[in-house]
Amino acid sequence: MITDPISDMFARVRNANVKLHEKVDIPSSKMKMEIAKILKEEGYISNYKNIEDHKQGVLRVYLKYTAAGKAVLQGIERVSKSSLRIYRGYKDMPKTVGGLGVTMVSTSKGLMTDRRVRKDKIGGEVIGYVW
Repeated sequence: MITDPISDMFARVRNANVKLHEKVDIPSSKMKMEIAKILKEEGYISNYKNIEDHKQGVLRVYLKYTAAGKAVLQGIERVSKSSLRIYRGYKDMPKTVGGLGVTMVSTSKGLMTDRRVRKDKIGGEVIGYVW
């Protein structure tokens, strides 16, 4: 049994990225699909798709590498955990790697990046950092 499915997703992506795998399969959920959508929009992964298996479903994430074979995704880290939730207002939203990375935030309007949260002036739970 997995106690924190998002941490599990981050660990799977991080491990596959270190081993330079082409893709990684993760048990699917709506939140994980939204995380994958943000990763694709920000250019950290090449693509993702949901594969139906008549159970939970599988989220297949295709990792992205440079022409030299280096990983585009340098790091992914879970911030708010099931044991300790971290909430921030839009004024206190942390910047990842001095603004070069992305902070993912769960808001009342769905999962957003830190830039969009500041623009829309809403706060929420800090899910994780990507750089």
